This record gives sequence, structure tokens and C-alpha cells, in this order.
Amino acid sequence: MGMTLVRFIARPMLASLFIVQGLKTLRDPDYVVQRAKPVTDRLTPLLEKYAPQVPTDTRTLVRINAAVHVVGGAMLATGTLSRVAAAALAGSMVPTTLAGHPFWESNDPDEKRSQRLQFLKNVGMMGGLLLAAVDTEGRPGVPWRARRAALDAQRMAKTYKREAKLTARAAKAEVKGKARELLPG
Repeated sequence: MGMTLVRFIARPMLASLFIVQGLKTLRDPDYVVQRAKPVTDRLTPLLEKYAPQVPTDTRTLVRINAAVHVVGGAMLATGTLSRVAAAALAGSMVPTTLAGHPFWESNDPDEKRSQRLQFLKNVGMMGGLLLAAVDTEGRPGVPWRARRAALDAQRMAKTYKREAKLTARAAKAEVKGKARELLPG
């Protein structure tokens, strides 16, 4: 399977919250819509400009985000395209965290403290997701493979150049030898 025991345990642990909360939000998005509205209102002009095919009403955006959580969580938990899933989940956490835990808006010290704690927990989860997004499971990643391929290509080019020079010298020597044989004295 190739997955270490830590990955086998950690990925479903990290994914569980996304799956559970995502399903809850898909079934009943209304409990999130009001808190999400200030964030979606800010995103709407960007969506209209850069992704006009994406709906912009808050309820639909909340459900899309919840679907990303469920699907991404399931993919992460099962190790299916886990790097892509982790990156998608990390990206989806930005609006989720901003909408769900705006501690800076609270005047009540206890509420502010609680929201700040939840905000920081989400930031910590984003950190874990970013680590999962770059986890190559001990195999070289794409940047390393690209650098390695470039170095291999350079080595091959030098080798072919050297071999071409040697072949040209050998051919030249052979031509000279044949010319001596054919030309008198």
C-alpha cells in the first residue's frame, strides 16, 4: 500500500471534521448562511469577474464549500489524490475560518477569546493540510523530478556531443586512411 502507519491514521483523523461538518452543512446550510454572508458578499465581485459561471448567492456558495469539505475529506481519508484533496481543503478553510470565527468583531471578552481559539484551531488545521498537500510519502516531488530530468538531459547532451566528436574524428581518420590508399604517392 505504501502508506506508513502514521499517514494511514493521520489522514482520516484530519479528514473526519471536514466530512462530518460538511455533511451537516449540506443537509442544513441555513445555520451557516448568515455568518457566511459578509465573506461571500466580498467574494461575489471576484466570482462575477473571474468565474461568472459560479453562482454567487450565499446559500449555494455555502453548499459548494460543504461539498468540497465532504469530497475532499473523503479523498484525504482514503488517500485518493490526497495532496490535491489537502490543498483544496486548505483553500476552502480560508472563507470558512473568516466567516465562522471573526473574533475581531466581538466586544464580549469571553466570546472574543472563544472565537480566537476556534480561529487559531482552524489556522492550525490549515497548517496540517498544507503539510499533507506537500507530502510526497518519501518519493521525490515534481520539482525535484523536473530538476533531475534537466540535469539528466544536460548530461546526455554532453555525452552525445562527446560521442559525436569522437565519431567525427574516427570518420575523419578513416577518410584520410582511405584517401592515402586510393591516391598514389
